[in-house]
Amino acid sequence: MGKITYKITAGITPQRLDTYISSRSGLSRSYIQRLLREGLILINSHPEKASYKIREGDLIEITIPDKPQSALIPEDIPIEVIHEDSHIIVVNKPHGMVVYPSAGHPGGTLLNALISRLERPSLLGGPLRPGVVHRLDKDTSGIMILAKDDTAYINLGKQFRERSIEKHYIALLYGILRKDHGEIKTPVGRSISDRKRMSTKTRKGREAITSFRVLRRLKCATLVDVRLITGRTHQIRVHFASIGHPVLGDKTYGKKTTIRLAQKSINFPRQMLHAFSLKFNHPIDGRSLEFTAPMPKDMEKAMEELMET
Repeated sequence: MGKITYKITAGITPQRLDTYISSRSGLSRSYIQRLLREGLILINSHPEKASYKIREGDLIEITIPDKPQSALIPEDIPIEVIHEDSHIIVVNKPHGMVVYPSAGHPGGTLLNALISRLERPSLLGGPLRPGVVHRLDKDTSGIMILAKDDTAYINLGKQFRERSIEKHYIALLYGILRKDHGEIKTPVGRSISDRKRMSTKTRKGREAITSFRVLRRLKCATLVDVRLITGRTHQIRVHFASIGHPVLGDKTYGKKTTIRLAQKSINFPRQMLHAFSLKFNHPIDGRSLEFTAPMPKDMEKAMEELMET
């Protein structure tokens, strides 16, 4: 059993209990609600509902049960490990791979590939996503960091919340972006018309900031370096689609999967988005670390085809 304790201090914004715990711990709200139902979260020594509004002076005590790892089955899937020590592991996730199991993807995930390497995985992310402090979409490739213990998980989660982790992506966008650099500062939330999609047209948008710099202009496309200031779901894809320059190959936002030219057509079977670098402080000794993953071969090929036209 693991224990987490929070003491609510003065000046806290009134909010639901499950929302507060999720923002502090990185636990999913569904997992928190399950712990509440099982009586494993107490407020001032008493159980409460997820909708309970926290207030100054509240003492929140969370018990994280030990879970058997049999639900997360190790699989012999090769993964490029860029760095590994006793507390963290940094990998280059290939495109087409889901980070952790779900109803639609029970196996073949990044965590199925890595679970045997985690000596004592942090369970704070939940039994099916131990150590996951951030994630990449299935069809986004690149740098990811995972925590190998609870202390690393909590510290990395704090760095992500405080926006001290520097994340850079490279993206191949549809069309010619005229500005050499800029910032998109449009709130992102659930789409009004389709709850499965994110959008800038939303009733409850959250602050979202994307900084970009043009690396190269090509025929009908632009290669950009993107720095995520915030980390909303599908933020890069939604933001660039909102200004008329969707990520090439994105089947959800923009749907620019083919560029048809006079000489030939160029197909983009997956979104041309790659997590290029990650800079952060080591969660235990505090030293500054930076890791990069080169552009994958399918993006290089797309670049070459665009340059040949």
